[in-house]
Amino acid sequence: MDGLAVDPSNLFFNTSLETSEQCGKETALENILFASFYLLDFILAFAGNTLALWLFIRDQKSGTPANIFLMHLAVADLSFVLVLPTRLVYHFSGNHWPFGEIPCRLTGFLFYLNMYASIYFLTCISADRFLAIVHPVKSIKLRRPLYAHLACAFLWVIVAVAMAPLLVSVQTAEMNSTTVCLQLYREKASRHALVSLAVAFTFPFVTTVTCYLLIIRSLRSGSRVEKHLKDKAIKMIVMVLMIFLICFVPYHVNRYIYVLHYDGTQTSCETQRVLALGNRITSCLTSLNGALDPVMYFFVAEKFREALCNLLCGRKVVRLPPSFEGKTNESSLSAKSEL
Repeated sequence: MDGLAVDPSNLFFNTSLETSEQCGKETALENILFASFYLLDFILAFAGNTLALWLFIRDQKSGTPANIFLMHLAVADLSFVLVLPTRLVYHFSGNHWPFGEIPCRLTGFLFYLNMYASIYFLTCISADRFLAIVHPVKSIKLRRPLYAHLACAFLWVIVAVAMAPLLVSVQTAEMNSTTVCLQLYREKASRHALVSLAVAFTFPFVTTVTCYLLIIRSLRSGSRVEKHLKDKAIKMIVMVLMIFLICFVPYHVNRYIYVLHYDGTQTSCETQRVLALGNRITSCLTSLNGALDPVMYFFVAEKFREALCNLLCGRKVVRLPPSFEGKTNESSLSAKSEL
């Protein structure tokens, strides 16, 4: 993942940056549109994830592995949402970075930290659902809250260490009397970054899709599984895959093309313009992850939905006792996942 970091120390990179700056610079209309997008994204993501985190922490004592992963996902989203205002200022000030070196490093660090932590937490959720539905009995000992917390701690450390180079390398440059933050759409195109892309995204994405395909096959063959439990599981699969397809797949496909084709001294100005615009648009889509995750919590996490209704409606949502829900086999019982 550190292959995506910027190393602007060599002359070739500086020359390439100057060329790309002339060809791929944002227009006034683009700055208005991107700033408006980030403003709306900030409002929705901050409100949704703050509420989600508060509800998950309040319900922590009865937390399940899935809820623990969702809680850490909310933390990852908030870590990036808090620096979104810097992007607002960047676009409103006409592509000028007024905050200095350290905030630039922090912005890039939190962008990648949120993106890859979110990807891996979503993968953990898919693996947890796979174990709960396909192997409900065998996975009882494995699916413990303690193990979920340990897995989350491990992922935080791995992703943070992988992103650490962004915190210790120079990330700003002076271009035509304007300070540029290299972590805002101007990352260096490096061929060895393709390896990082494969490890950081392709593996968890393939794992997530595989888990959900196996879950769907298991649900289709389980004739005794209640219909509403099947619907609930399918709903979660659709939501998670939608987040992947909207927020993460476009960015990594564009990044792959960017790395293969971008060369400031050889690529035509028009090509650089298209690549730069694609980089900005897909970065926006990645940031949208923070606003979409709370929507997923509402539709797939029953406890989150109940707590939200209690908070907004001021009344308790009464749930039927287990005896009124009908009998279920082990797979359908696990499919509830206490979400």
